[in-house]
Amino acid sequence: PGKADVTSAPGFGEGMTRALCYEANGSCFRTLHPFGIQLAIYAACALCVLLTVLGNLLVVIVVSHFKALHTPTNFLLLSLALADLLLGLIVLPFSTIRSVESCWYFGDAFCKLHTFLDTVFCLTSIFHLCFISIDRHYAICDPLLYPTRFTIRVACIYIGVGWAVPMVYTSVFLYAKAITEGLGHFLQDMPCVGSCQLLFNKLWGWLNFPVFFFPCLIMIVLYIKIFIVANKQARLINNMNKSVGSQLHVGASKSERKAAKTLGIAVGIYLLCWLPFTIDTMVDSLLDFITPPVLFDILIWFAYFNSACNPLIYVFSYRWFRKAAKLVLTHGIFCSRTSTLDLYR
Repeated sequence: PGKADVTSAPGFGEGMTRALCYEANGSCFRTLHPFGIQLAIYAACALCVLLTVLGNLLVVIVVSHFKALHTPTNFLLLSLALADLLLGLIVLPFSTIRSVESCWYFGDAFCKLHTFLDTVFCLTSIFHLCFISIDRHYAICDPLLYPTRFTIRVACIYIGVGWAVPMVYTSVFLYAKAITEGLGHFLQDMPCVGSCQLLFNKLWGWLNFPVFFFPCLIMIVLYIKIFIVANKQARLINNMNKSVGSQLHVGASKSERKAAKTLGIAVGIYLLCWLPFTIDTMVDSLLDFITPPVLFDILIWFAYFNSACNPLIYVFSYRWFRKAAKLVLTHGIFCSRTSTLDLYR
């Protein structure tokens, strides 16, 4: 202890060694990758950060600028994109260094703040996706009453709840001394110096699982109902058009069904990205945290990658988003008249 000697590590690949993060007693080990591998990992993480920041920044600009997009659903999308944007700007750069260097160099206070922001932004994302599924449920299943039930005021209430609940929940378990002292027997042993993994002790792991799982369950149930109703409406429209020889529009419009399908894809990708990490967190707490650090980093970055996926989904699914993005990227938004364009035409 006290020396940063490089040592070989059993089970590590050829060329992979370990050193100490700090020249101090109780320091964590630092994994030393070959330069080429280290550079490749940095490049992959940087690409994920860049996609997350630029894609969600584009969503924020597009929805904010164009008045035609100022709808309750799009305000929820705007808030979701803001959470993902802040994750990319504030959290992911430091997570990149932690993952590649396998050490935390920014102090204990910032470690706790980083953990707080990481958890808040991720929980905010799932709350918003859950609220968006509720919005789509009303739009498809009760289209006549939807304009009066889901107004901009209701959307703002959902946005407030979607941010406030994760903040309060995370603050209690990270900063409340009474909780930490009263539940100290649940905590892991004191971590080594230079560690800043998310606080996945046994209690935290089991509490986080339902926080992620139940909103996911709500989304799955609602989207199953949405697709059943949408398919029934589509068959009804086709049958009536054949019988009367005209084009009727009954129930939810084609654009509403397309929006539900697109947001259903977004929810599916969210589950694909986050469930492996969430399940591993719960199971790992039962098995005394046996997940290798490399696998843990892969799972958490797979979850982070979800924040870069939503803008890509919009680009490939929404014609209005492609049109608005083209105007933004070609400096068209600097013309004062563009804010009133009808992007749905």
